[in-house]
Amino acid sequence: MIRILVFLAVVFALGLGFAWLADRPGEMIVTFNGYQYQVTLMVAAVAIVAVVAAVMIVWWLIKSLWNSPYTISRYFRVRRRDRGYQALSTGMIAAGAGDGALARKKTKEAAKLISSDQEPLINLLDAQASLLEGDHEGAREKFERMIDDPEMRLLGLRGLYLEAERLGDRNAARHYAGRAAAVAPQLAWAAESTLEELTERGDWDGALKLVEAQKSTRQIERDAANRRRAVLLTAKAQALVDSDPNAARTAALEANKLAPDFAPAAVIAANMLFRQNDIRKGSKVLETAWRAEPHPDIAELYTHARPGDAVLDRLSRAKKLQEMKKNHAESSMAVARAALDAQDFTTARREAEAAIRMDRREGAYLLLADIEEAETGDQGKVRQLLSKAVRAPRDPAWVADGVVSERWAPVSPVTGKLDAFTWRAPMERLGQLIESDTDVAVPAIPAAPPAMPAEKAIDIVPYAPAAKPAAEASNGTENEIADALGDGAAAEQAPEPPPLPDDPGVAPEDEAEKSPRRFRLF
Repeated sequence: MIRILVFLAVVFALGLGFAWLADRPGEMIVTFNGYQYQVTLMVAAVAIVAVVAAVMIVWWLIKSLWNSPYTISRYFRVRRRDRGYQALSTGMIAAGAGDGALARKKTKEAAKLISSDQEPLINLLDAQASLLEGDHEGAREKFERMIDDPEMRLLGLRGLYLEAERLGDRNAARHYAGRAAAVAPQLAWAAESTLEELTERGDWDGALKLVEAQKSTRQIERDAANRRRAVLLTAKAQALVDSDPNAARTAALEANKLAPDFAPAAVIAANMLFRQNDIRKGSKVLETAWRAEPHPDIAELYTHARPGDAVLDRLSRAKKLQEMKKNHAESSMAVARAALDAQDFTTARREAEAAIRMDRREGAYLLLADIEEAETGDQGKVRQLLSKAVRAPRDPAWVADGVVSERWAPVSPVTGKLDAFTWRAPMERLGQLIESDTDVAVPAIPAAPPAMPAEKAIDIVPYAPAAKPAAEASNGTENEIADALGDGAAAEQAPEPPPLPDDPGVAPEDEAEKSPRRFRLF
C-alpha cells in the first residue's frame, strides 16, 4: 500500500513539473559541430527524459547478458536444493513411520542433491535408516562422527546414549549423558542420567549443583526441585553424621525446612539436635512432621528424646503425640509401646486393640501378643495372636521397585532412581485371611465314641478346626499311606488329626512363618 502511494506521488509530481513547463513557453538553442539546434523547452525536457530511459534500458540489457550464466546456474542450483529438501523431508517422515527401505532410498537421493556439510540432517536420516535396517554398529559410527561437528554434537551424544541404554551398558550411557549435561544442562535426559550417576557415587554436592542448574533453567518446577534438594540434603546428612556432625546438622535442618513433612529429614535433623542437647527445637521438628504424617520412627525418637527419662515420662510424651494426631493407628501404637515399657498393661491393651480396629495389620497383632505374654503368659492366646499376625496385612515399610527396606534410602537399589522409596504397605501375602470384626464361636464337637476312655478326651479350643475322635486320629498314619498310594476315596474320607490342647489351629503351611525371622516375599 505504501509503495502504491509513493508511485502515485511521483507521477503526480512529474505531471505538475510538465504542466509547469508547458505554461512557461521558451526556447533552447544548442550549437554542436557547427550546427545550431533550436527547440522548445518542453521538447528538450522530453528528449532528456527519453535519453535517460534509453541509457537505463541499455545498461539493464548489458548487465543481464553479463550475469546470465550465474543466473541460469543459480536457477538450477535452487531447483536441485528444493528437490533435495523434498527428499530429506520424505525420508524423515519415512524414518518416523518405520519405513527403512524408503528412508534409505531418500537418504541416498538427498545426499546426491544436497551436501551433508550444508545440511547436517542428512547425517541424522542416515543414522536413523541404519537403525531401522538393524545396522546398530553402523549407526553408532555415524553418531560418533556427529560428535566432531559442534552443530550435531548433542544429537550424536543422544544417539550414543540411547544405543548404550539398549545394550544395557549403564556406565557408557552415563558417560555420554554427562558430556551432554556439561554442554547443555537443560536437557532432561542428560541431567537425569547424570543425577543418577552422582547419587550412585555419593557425590551429594555435585547432585545438588545439578538440581540447582535444572531449577535455574526451569527444567523442573520449584516444588519438585525443593523435594529433590530435601532428599539429597538428607542423604548428605546421613553420610556426615559420624564424620562431621555440624555439617550433617546444617544439611538436615535445611532439608527439613524445604520439606517439613518428609519423615527421614525430620528424624535425622531432630537426632542431630538431640545430640547437641537442643531438646526443645528437636521436639518441635518432630511434632511438625508428626502432624503432617505420623511415622513410627518419629514416635520412637520423640519418646526417647531424653535417654535418662523414666518409662512414665516416655509414656507421657507418647500421649502428647496422640493428642496431636487423634484417631490414628500410629498414635495408638506409640502409646501402646510406651505403656508396655511402663508395665501399664491396661492402657497398652486398650491402645493396641484400638490400633487393630483402625488398621488391622501385622504389627498391631504382634504388639498385642507381646502385651498378652508380659501380662498373663497365656501361650495359647499368644499363639492365637501370632497366627492372626501371620495372616494380617503387612506393616508399612519403605518400598521401591519391589524392594522392601527397614530404613529409608535416597536412591533405588534396582534402578538408581532418586527419591524412589515411599512409605506404604508392601504387597499383601497370597491367600490373606479376611477376618471379621467379631470372633465367631466354633460349635461344640460331639463326644468321642465309647471305646475311647473318658479321661483321655480332647478339649476343644475356640477358633480351632473341628476336632476328631481319638480313635479316628490313631488311623492318621494309615490315611496318609492311602493318600500316598493314590486312594482317592480313602483320601476324601480321611479325617485330619486334632490340634494340641493349647494350639489355636495354625495351618501347617504357616508353620514356616512362625520362626523368629519370618520369610517375606520382598
